[in-house]
Amino acid sequence: MGYVLFLLIVILYMTPLIVTFAGSFMSSREVEKHYSVGGIQDDEFIDMNVIPEKVTLSQYAELLFESPVYLNMFWNSVKITVPIVIGQIAVSTLAAYAFTVLKFKGKERLFFLYIMVMLLPLQVTLMPNYMVADWLDITDTYLAIILPGIFNPFGVFLLRQFMKSIPDAYIEAAQIDGAGHGRIFCFIIVPMIKPGIAATAMLTLLDYWNLVDQAVIFIQDTQKQPLSLFLAQINSGETGLAFAGSCFYAAPMLLILLYGQEHLKQGIAITGIKG
Repeated sequence: MGYVLFLLIVILYMTPLIVTFAGSFMSSREVEKHYSVGGIQDDEFIDMNVIPEKVTLSQYAELLFESPVYLNMFWNSVKITVPIVIGQIAVSTLAAYAFTVLKFKGKERLFFLYIMVMLLPLQVTLMPNYMVADWLDITDTYLAIILPGIFNPFGVFLLRQFMKSIPDAYIEAAQIDGAGHGRIFCFIIVPMIKPGIAATAMLTLLDYWNLVDQAVIFIQDTQKQPLSLFLAQINSGETGLAFAGSCFYAAPMLLILLYGQEHLKQGIAITGIKG
């Protein structure tokens, strides 16, 4: 019974993905036939069909070769996301090392403050971030999104949990051999927390690849907006294009999750075990 219930839940969650994927291989005429709600009366139903009558790549061809704005905004998303992931990994590993290995007064209180900031809703921090961006004169630039993303406390929290799982004996042995913090960090800590770094990178990538609120607030120039914002603006007359765009947009994230799911599961497990 539990297996059947689990299977039904999986099917329920997978249905939108299946419908989107199948719809991307339909012609514009077929998409309008099965998914358009225009002209539907109250006593009528939409004749939905998941299996395409004739498989075609016309929606992808139009998306990739006839709509340059789509590819431009795809690269806008890359320009925002990649620096955030790289910067957050660099900052988070160093900060997590300081909170785990170094001994200084007020360390636990400062880390508690980190956790409090992490728990704040995004909407609470948007206004302070905008005020700082305006003071730095970087509004309507990617830096207004990238800089807060790099210093997001979530990465510090996750990587600190990984580092706390490393036995103190490793660090003590290295210190006895005369290794400084730089060698300990580079040759002991980083190799042992590679799964945590991978998990942090994937979670950060997913978070900022799908950003909407930050783009609405900080990016006013439509040519600079990310694809996540553009997909929400595709009008109802381009339903087929929206299907193809959504599949192409989601494909990199799905591939990354499939490739790194073991690291992600390990990251979640360690986060829950080590306090």
